[in-house]
Amino acid sequence: MKKLLLAIAVLHTVCVAASSRQLHIIPQPVRAELREGVFAAPGCRITAKGFPSQPGDLLRLASELAAPREKGSSRRGASTLLLRLDTTAGIPREGYRIRVTPHSAQLTAGDESGIFYGLQTLLQAADANGNIPCCEIDDHPRYGYRGLHLDVCRHFFPVEFVKRYLDRMASLKLNTFHWHLTDDQGWRIEIKRYPRLTEVGAWRDKTQIGGYDEKPATFEFEKYGGFYTQDQIREVVAYAEKLHITVIPEIEMPGHALAALTAYPELGCVNGPESYEIGGWISGPSNVFCPGKEHTFEFLENVLDEVIALFPSKLIHIGGDECQRTRWEACPDCQARIAAEGLQDETQLQSYLTHRIDRFLAARGRQLIGWDEIMDGGLSPEAVVMSWRGTAGGIAAARQKHHVIMTPGQYLYFDKKGSDSPEEPVSLNLALPLEQTYGYDPAEGLSEEEQQYLLGVQANVWTEFVPTGRRVEYQLLPRIYALAEIAWTPEARKSWQEFSEERLPAFLARLDAEGTPYRVPAPRGMREESLEGGRFTFTIRPPFPGCRVFYTLNGATPYDFDREMPDEFRLVVPEGEQRVLKCVAVTPSGRRSIVVTTRLSNPRK
Repeated sequence: MKKLLLAIAVLHTVCVAASSRQLHIIPQPVRAELREGVFAAPGCRITAKGFPSQPGDLLRLASELAAPREKGSSRRGASTLLLRLDTTAGIPREGYRIRVTPHSAQLTAGDESGIFYGLQTLLQAADANGNIPCCEIDDHPRYGYRGLHLDVCRHFFPVEFVKRYLDRMASLKLNTFHWHLTDDQGWRIEIKRYPRLTEVGAWRDKTQIGGYDEKPATFEFEKYGGFYTQDQIREVVAYAEKLHITVIPEIEMPGHALAALTAYPELGCVNGPESYEIGGWISGPSNVFCPGKEHTFEFLENVLDEVIALFPSKLIHIGGDECQRTRWEACPDCQARIAAEGLQDETQLQSYLTHRIDRFLAARGRQLIGWDEIMDGGLSPEAVVMSWRGTAGGIAAARQKHHVIMTPGQYLYFDKKGSDSPEEPVSLNLALPLEQTYGYDPAEGLSEEEQQYLLGVQANVWTEFVPTGRRVEYQLLPRIYALAEIAWTPEARKSWQEFSEERLPAFLARLDAEGTPYRVPAPRGMREESLEGGRFTFTIRPPFPGCRVFYTLNGATPYDFDREMPDEFRLVVPEGEQRVLKCVAVTPSGRRSIVVTTRLSNPRK
C-alpha cells in the first residue's frame, strides 16, 4: 500500500501547468470549493480525536502526507492535520468533511471508513511538494456497494498482485472485491476436506491463446495453474479489511464446474465411468453438478462451510450463470428429483438447487448472491441479484423487491477491448470505449421506489485472454477511474468533458511516471472516419500534457521520428485525390496509443 500511496502524491507538473487551481480528485466529490493558499503537509503534526482506540492504520496512512519530501529533511512545522471521528456530525456513512487552511487541515467523519476515504482525497490533492490547496470538501458515496471483480480461474494471479489490485481499489474508494475462485478452467481455493480440488482441479494441460472467434481454437500445451492456501486467503482478507474492502468469494454452481468434476467425477450426471478434462475456456454440456444426488449437496455444503470460515462477508456468491442443463434431461437422478419435488422442468431444478443453498447459507447468517440467471425458475426470497446480461434482470429483480447490483456487460466488462482497432490486444470480440463506461447510470430504468433496492455497481475483469498481471492493469486502467465516479459521484456532478479533459489527465500522467501498464487514450479530436472536402482544419491534442502526437499522410504507421502535430493542423487535398491521415500519441515514458486513421478525399465534381 505504501508504494501506491507515495505514487499517488507524485508531481502534478504536467497537468498543473494547464490548470493550477483545480482539485484533481477522482471520484468527483459531492461538493468541493477551492480557497486561496496552500497547506504544507510535510512535517505537520498529526492528531486524532474521538476514536475509541488509537487508529494505528489511519495514522500510518496520514503519515504519508506528513512525510518529508526532501531527502534528509525532518523539519517539524507548526501546522496540524486533525483526524476527528464524530458520530454526531451528521455525515452520511463512509462520508467525510475536509476543511483546509494554510495552517491546518481537519478531516471529520462519522466512521473510520469516512476518515480513510478522506485521507485518499487529501493524498490525491497533494502535489509533489506535499502542498494541499486550501479547500472545503463535503463528500459521501452515492452507493454503499462499489465493487470490482477479478477472475483468477482462467488465469491465476499471486497474492502480491491481488494486494496491489486492492490498493488500486482503495485509492479510488471502491469497497467490495468480488473474487472469482472456481470455474471450468481451475479451482483456486484450498478446501481441506476435498484435497483433490486443488491437487487435480487447480491444474490444466492446455490454455487457449487465440481469439474469441478463432476456429479452430489454438492452445498452448503446458501444465498451468495454481491455487491459494487457506492461510493465503486469510492474509488477503485481512489486508483488504485494513483498506475497508469486503471480499466476496464466488464458488460456481451448478454450472462452470468442470475443474471440480475433473477432481470428483461422481458429482456429475454419470452412471458409469466418464472422463473429464480441464481445457479451453468454452466447455461442453457435461460441466455441471448433478442436483439429483444428495451427495452433490453434501459436497457443496461442506465446501461452503470452509468458505464461510475464511470469509466474513455477509454475501456469498454462487455464480449460477450459463448452466447447460442438457445432461439433466437424460439423467435418471435429476428426473427423479424433478418428479419428487413436483418441479416442471430442468430450469426449476436449478432453482431448487439455488433455494436449498440459499437456506443453507441463511442458517449460517449469510446471504446468497448470484448472476441474474438465478431468477430463472423462481428467485429465492433473500437472494441478491447481480445483473450482467444487460440491465433488464436487475430492473426485474428490483421490481420484485430484491436487492440488486448492476454490472451490465455493455458498460462494465473490462476484459473487452478499448476500441475496434486491429491494434488492440487479443480480447473479447466486443469494444468498450471509456466514454461508454463513464456514461452509464446504474439507476436508469428504475423508479425512485425501485432504486431503494439498488445496492450499487460493479465492474468485472474476466481473464480468458488476460494472462498476466500487467495485462490486467492494462485492461483496468483508466477504466477504473470511470467506475469509481459511477459508484461514488452523484449523477448530476458527472461530466465526461470535465472528467476526460481536466481531471483524468493528471492520473494518466501519474500512471505513466510510475511505469504502470495502462491503455493510452487516442489523440483527442481525432476519430476513425472518412471525410470529403478540399480544405481541412483539425485541432488535435494529446491525451495529457507531456504527450506528443505524431502523424503521417501516406498511410504509413506513425512513429516518434515522424512529423509532430502542430497546435492547428491545416491540409489541402487537390481535387480528385485523397490523403490518409494517421495519428498516434506517445507518452513521456514511450507508451503509444492505438493509431487513429482519418481518410480525407476531394472527389472530382
